[in-house]
Amino acid sequence: MPNVKARPADEGHPQVSALTRSAVLLYGTAVYLFFFLTFVYFIGFVGNFFVPNSVDVGPVAPLAQALAIDVLLIALFGVQHTIMARTGFKLWVTKIIPQPAERSTFVLFATSVLALLMVLWKPIPTVLWDVSGSAWGNALIGISLLGWAILLWSTFLINHFDLFGLRQVVLCFQRKDYEPVKFDVPVLYRYVRHPMYVGLFIALWATPTMTVGHLVLAGSMTIYTLIGIRFEERSLETALGEDYRKYQRQVSMIIPRLPKR
Repeated sequence: MPNVKARPADEGHPQVSALTRSAVLLYGTAVYLFFFLTFVYFIGFVGNFFVPNSVDVGPVAPLAQALAIDVLLIALFGVQHTIMARTGFKLWVTKIIPQPAERSTFVLFATSVLALLMVLWKPIPTVLWDVSGSAWGNALIGISLLGWAILLWSTFLINHFDLFGLRQVVLCFQRKDYEPVKFDVPVLYRYVRHPMYVGLFIALWATPTMTVGHLVLAGSMTIYTLIGIRFEERSLETALGEDYRKYQRQVSMIIPRLPKR
């Protein structure tokens, strides 16, 4: 997506007490650290390295039970994202918590669900292909790591710290008004509208060992993401109007290509 996020019309930083501003800063910082550590662990979880339990390593359950648990965990991840990303939910939650903490709260719940997925995941170790240890296998590991790098780089192109709520809480602590990130199409966003998701797909599918469990994870997350993009783009169309519709006509959604004139 471009350098903007759809937000409630009344979003801003209310005048709050020094104690509340300090609490919001600590909360947002703690949530960001939780997210970052979980994200790093998830890279190892998907790639089967550096972590004790991964998509293919852990307690094994009967096939039907494992499949049901894994699909439900991914469905929970999708439902949380879908509900909490809606403008109506954001307006409701900011009646309970300070406005600057809204994004951090979304990140907290999203990260918690991802962590729960990794804790409760049941491997399905049936192998579909295995080229580990070969030149092809090493190449696939490299491609997967490239996918994670593209995903992370894409977040910095559209203001990484705003995306994960840290910018909002810092501005609140500094008693500065929040200004949404302006619409922009830097570097990767000139060739594909959603480079973060492109990076995610590469990271999920480029693996030297594809098991049924890995296929369930990659396939389910891909399907959910493709569905979620539609909702995300509707929100961006509402927020940006013709500017975003023009961007949609010029730049491909998922498959990178040279932009149309």
